[in-house]
Amino acid sequence: MSVAAMYPGTFDPITLGHEDLVRRASRLFDRIVVAVASNPSKTPMFTLEERVALARKVLRNFNNVEVAGYDGLTVDFAMANDLQVILRGLRAVSDFEYEFQLANMNRHLTDDVETAFLTPTEKYTYISSTLVREIASMGGNITEFVSPEVKQALIERCKKKK
Repeated sequence: MSVAAMYPGTFDPITLGHEDLVRRASRLFDRIVVAVASNPSKTPMFTLEERVALARKVLRNFNNVEVAGYDGLTVDFAMANDLQVILRGLRAVSDFEYEFQLANMNRHLTDDVETAFLTPTEKYTYISSTLVREIASMGGNITEFVSPEVKQALIERCKKKK
């Protein structure tokens, strides 16, 4: 049986922590779709198209991983793309309550999609896109947190904002 998963998120920007989770999940699932959410409730630094393009560059070497942008309910995207699992990362205990609530709501919306949680590799537990954007906007070194392509895009975006 082939099992396909989606890894949804805003990915503004995609970090080495996200990449690590995809690397490990690519060994567990036959197909993974990194689903970049438009998320109209947030004001992202990068457009949806830019976030999709950056994720595609970063994840280009994974044969069973694809990247797609989406708008709307995550479970609707999963069902429309024949994805049986929603993959979520849990960095800290504080993430669990929100993710647990989300998983239960998704299960309420459909029984056809399950949620699976992965914890990050220890060296990535403290990385978040929000912190990376903040450090980059203040001119800090983000080399340890993002790929070279993402680092360059962040530097250029932060220059434009000044």
